[in-house]
Amino acid sequence: MTTTTPPAGSVVLTAGQAPEAAEQQRRRRPARRRSTPLTIAMLAVLAYFLLPLLWLLIASTKSTHDLINSFGLWFSDAPQLLTNIRLTFTQDDGVFLHWLLNTLLYAGVSSVGAAILAAAAGYGFAKFRFRGNGAAFNLVLGAVMVPATALAIPTYLLFAKVGLVNTPWAIILPSLVSPFGLYLMRVYAQDAVPDSILEAARMDGAGEFRIFSQIVLRLLAPGLVTVLLFTLVATWNNYFLPLIMLNDPDLYPITVGLSSWAAQAQNGGAGASSDMLALVVTGSVISVIPLVVAFLMLQRYWQSGLATGGVKQ
Repeated sequence: MTTTTPPAGSVVLTAGQAPEAAEQQRRRRPARRRSTPLTIAMLAVLAYFLLPLLWLLIASTKSTHDLINSFGLWFSDAPQLLTNIRLTFTQDDGVFLHWLLNTLLYAGVSSVGAAILAAAAGYGFAKFRFRGNGAAFNLVLGAVMVPATALAIPTYLLFAKVGLVNTPWAIILPSLVSPFGLYLMRVYAQDAVPDSILEAARMDGAGEFRIFSQIVLRLLAPGLVTVLLFTLVATWNNYFLPLIMLNDPDLYPITVGLSSWAAQAQNGGAGASSDMLALVVTGSVISVIPLVVAFLMLQRYWQSGLATGGVKQ
């Protein structure tokens, strides 16, 4: 006895099912709609984001002479990617690697610390009732609208008073405060942490710190990773705050370090070489790789964190 499988997309009629019912079932299925203007718009947005990255990848294979005299979106006759990478890591006694490690330190500590602080504050706003809860949260919402550059000078004056200027703490401490991360974690914790679990843990004698560290953090993991990624990218790409806070080149992150190389290439300062502009481009490509790796590794947690709460049970 053989059985046949109906083709994909067909409707199988069960016993007693009328053709009219099958037609209604077919109509209830969502139809795939194609919009030519929307497709063109999406392709334009895709080109807007990918063309600069494509140019950067191609430019990293060129010398400074080829960068100026060849077509930007195509390779030169003599690609030298490996040579550029070697020169980037050996220029100025290997200071680029030092800048890279500084950036990893600043972004890593800041992102982990900001995610944990945002989770704790968001959980507190979502699950505890205290006087001034609404007013304090509205103040956080107002802080989201304040640009970080507007706070850079007051932060510098404050840190200068306590002697933290030109130290790693001048970059890490301001990055630990994330109003948007707090708002995101408060909204996420509202539905992701059931009150019944908290009540059961308290009845079993668990303290608030133990509840937060062993139960709440696990439930908030997708949102935690989302805040971590946002803070990681913001701190990694931060330029203005390190520029005004740091004077020692050994403390520079990649953004300020590459900017100093670009200034040397333009002005022909001390330590500048003929391929300095090519080294700036190659260093920019290398600085993007850790962010791409972080997104690829944490993408599934990030997507699940954004989707949670979108559908009511």
